[in-house]
Amino acid sequence: MAHAKDSKETNNSINVKSIDDVNIDNDNEADGDVSAQTEFSRYEDSRPEGGRSGKGSRRRERESIEKEFVEKLVKLNRTAKVVKGGRRFSFSALTVIGDKKGRVGFGFGKANDVSEAIRKSIEKAKRNMIYLPIKNGTIPHEVIGLFKSSRVLLKPACSGTGIIAGGPVRAIMEAGGITDVLSKSIGSSNQYNVVKATFDCISKLMDARTVSRNRGKSLNELWG
Repeated sequence: MAHAKDSKETNNSINVKSIDDVNIDNDNEADGDVSAQTEFSRYEDSRPEGGRSGKGSRRRERESIEKEFVEKLVKLNRTAKVVKGGRRFSFSALTVIGDKKGRVGFGFGKANDVSEAIRKSIEKAKRNMIYLPIKNGTIPHEVIGLFKSSRVLLKPACSGTGIIAGGPVRAIMEAGGITDVLSKSIGSSNQYNVVKATFDCISKLMDARTVSRNRGKSLNELWG
């Protein structure tokens, strides 16, 4: 009877892996890109619901950020380093945020955990936000942005056209509040370079109010 009791206690003390650990172990065969939507949904589901004062404050801070900015995960990459005990994973996240009123930013973060990598990238994006001029739901004029071997062309479109763009460019336009635009990505399709080329486009866009003030004309005279 004593032996049976000991074995029962031993069985009760077995530690069960978490869902995240099981998922990572099952994906050991494939190193490289991770499904961005799947990992981002895991990050959203794993956010603290309350409890301790620290977790509750982080949750309230997170909710206030969500109300102010729209967050979009552009790319999530996973790398594995082989060590003596097995494989050590690290994650990198590229995110775009915006308030849909003409302010957009992007950030890149690295960490050993998915949620931490996304959090770092969002924090960097908030510190690097720029102004996106908007005229009737589209951009004011045609512009070309360059970054290394990537080139992005943006053209204004009439109302009802929608956002004719690929993944990274579409994420930036939606976060900035653009509803109608035409775009074409030329050259390298690397998502990091495409995002930076798109922000080069935004930095080259001229604001009508600034131009009219510099030229000493009203907006009506400038637009004709």
